[in-house]
Amino acid sequence: MKISINWLKEYVQTDLNPVEISEILTNLGLEVEKIESFESIKGGLEGVIAGKVIECVKHPNADRLKLTSIDLGNNQISEIVCGAPNIEKGQMVPVAVAGSKIYTNKGIEIKIKKSKIRGVVSNGMVCAEDEIGLGDSHDGIMVLDKKIKPGTPVSQIFNINSDSILEIGLTPNRCDAMSHYGVARDLKAYYDYKSIKSRINLPSISSFESVNIDEDFALIVKDKDKCPFYSGLIIKDIVVKKSSENIQNKLKSIGLKPINNIVDITNFVMHEIGQPLHAFDFDKLNNISVKSLKAGTKFKTLDDEIIKLSKDDLMICSENKPLCLAGIYGGLDSGVSNSTKNLFLESAIFDSVTIRKSSKRHQLFTDASYRYERGVDPEKVIYALKRAANLIKEDNPECIISEVFSEDNLKLEKKDIYLKYEKIENVSGQKINSETIMQILNSLDFEIIGIIEDGINIIAPNYRYDVYREIDVIEEILRVYGYDNINIENKISMSIPETGKNSINLIENIISQTLVGIGFNEIINNSICSPSINDKYKNTPVKLLNPLGTELSNLRISLIPGALQTIKHNSNRQNKSLKLFEIGNNYNVIKNDNFENKRLNVAITGNVFEENWITDYTENNFYYLKGISNNLLEKLNILNYKYEIEQDDIFEFKLKIVSNKKDIGFIGELDIDYTKIFLLMIKFMF
Repeated sequence: MKISINWLKEYVQTDLNPVEISEILTNLGLEVEKIESFESIKGGLEGVIAGKVIECVKHPNADRLKLTSIDLGNNQISEIVCGAPNIEKGQMVPVAVAGSKIYTNKGIEIKIKKSKIRGVVSNGMVCAEDEIGLGDSHDGIMVLDKKIKPGTPVSQIFNINSDSILEIGLTPNRCDAMSHYGVARDLKAYYDYKSIKSRINLPSISSFESVNIDEDFALIVKDKDKCPFYSGLIIKDIVVKKSSENIQNKLKSIGLKPINNIVDITNFVMHEIGQPLHAFDFDKLNNISVKSLKAGTKFKTLDDEIIKLSKDDLMICSENKPLCLAGIYGGLDSGVSNSTKNLFLESAIFDSVTIRKSSKRHQLFTDASYRYERGVDPEKVIYALKRAANLIKEDNPECIISEVFSEDNLKLEKKDIYLKYEKIENVSGQKINSETIMQILNSLDFEIIGIIEDGINIIAPNYRYDVYREIDVIEEILRVYGYDNINIENKISMSIPETGKNSINLIENIISQTLVGIGFNEIINNSICSPSINDKYKNTPVKLLNPLGTELSNLRISLIPGALQTIKHNSNRQNKSLKLFEIGNNYNVIKNDNFENKRLNVAITGNVFEENWITDYTENNFYYLKGISNNLLEKLNILNYKYEIEQDDIFEFKLKIVSNKKDIGFIGELDIDYTKIFLLMIKFMF
């Protein structure tokens, strides 16, 4: 994420330089990965000055060239050959002097040298708009105001904007900092803790004025779970044109290309306070309906691509016509164009899981989806709508703004958290003064609702989706307090690993060395899986509290599915004879308690040995696997064991291994129907 220092300073009062700001933000958890310089015109027009054409005659050796004498100030007259058809005596023009570098509007560098053109020495270059990045015109040289004094740097005439840009490696949990205002809020918290006088400025929307527009228009949210809050307003009599130089420069500084005043303002507000907005051409709408459409419905995106919708995609529609893939991407048929006269401006909250799945399903990743996937501030949705409307009104003073349409099904629960002083001390390793703790919590917008001897009762702000536990609050306190301020003891404490004959590490080493020595490869699979992977097992799975999606919402009950997926991957690449093993944990719930167990999984498929000219190989993996089982048991000094037949739905046949009346493992051949789930036939599993 890119943050402009000039833009940031509009929200928080600070005299610190970019390096100092980057150090503070990094210590606060917003790691600044690099600092870049930005100029609204690349190169800053250095070496380009205003010159007055005092003579302009035809080139003696070329019909289309002209020989000019140009006054560059300070009694300096320069002879320059120019091919522009519109150059005339008396004009004030931008001149790139010999030795300078200029950059075109496409960023191409041009080095200006003293050179001979058709036998005449030229000491510079008279520039067109596009040759120095000041416009797109190349019809002729750029003509400046005659009142400008010769020798004046062109950078002063056009007020070139210079800035420093911070590249922040934002962690997924910090959705509250996905904007300039969000970063300013963290910086202000640091100032408050350090008792540095500062203030944070959120642009006022007090000037917002609306009228009752008589329109047969309805806003209907049919899928309230996927869209708990939706709002919008109508803006009439607007003119689509270039946005202001201020907004263009801000967007350019963070790597965004300006498009027009409407789109630029929605992008500006999103990067200002973190709330995505979307503008529709109102004249192309009948109403707004937020719902899912039938699977296979075709939708044409803004970049003229046609995608087929899933029944799980949330759409913004007019009747049954899709206008926008909610929170992700707009449609071509309803977007703002140069002919747009009336707007419908949207600001909403969408379900983060729905947005994440749709974005991934259609491979559409946008600034809006990035924010909706992580969560937006529910208290800034209407604010963002009115802020954008005010900016459009500034650009179109004659426009008319309607009252806000909204449907609110949002249920905000107060995140009441009890914080113990003792817990803070246990985590940090040192005692932090209770007054300091409360000062930090106040600076971070936590509401303190109760104070007792051993702790504090607080309510976390709604925009902090990632803070809902005591440990989350402690992390917030410590990042502002400063991890560098936590004392480190002079003595070093270290634990001595267990090295007895029953050490788990020793046992794992014996197993690994034995299996690798007879040609097995070790695999490591993800312990997070889809619920469908666990369906075949009777145990109750452990579910994640905050999964990335349904397909990654359970912890694995068994190591077998992971091995099958590895075998499928290899088999699809013509590697069909495999000997694999994995040492890992499985998880399940027993009487409402979560349990974690270490397991060994051995898998064989295909030919155990490679065929050769002397051996007529016959596949018999089961007895080979039994031999491996016997070998491992003896290596681990388990001598009193036996095999017993056991019935199991996922095995064709299965032998369990029993030692001292305890089940310690099993071997068997997987059932063909079970392996079909993974789209291949596989045989043995231990």
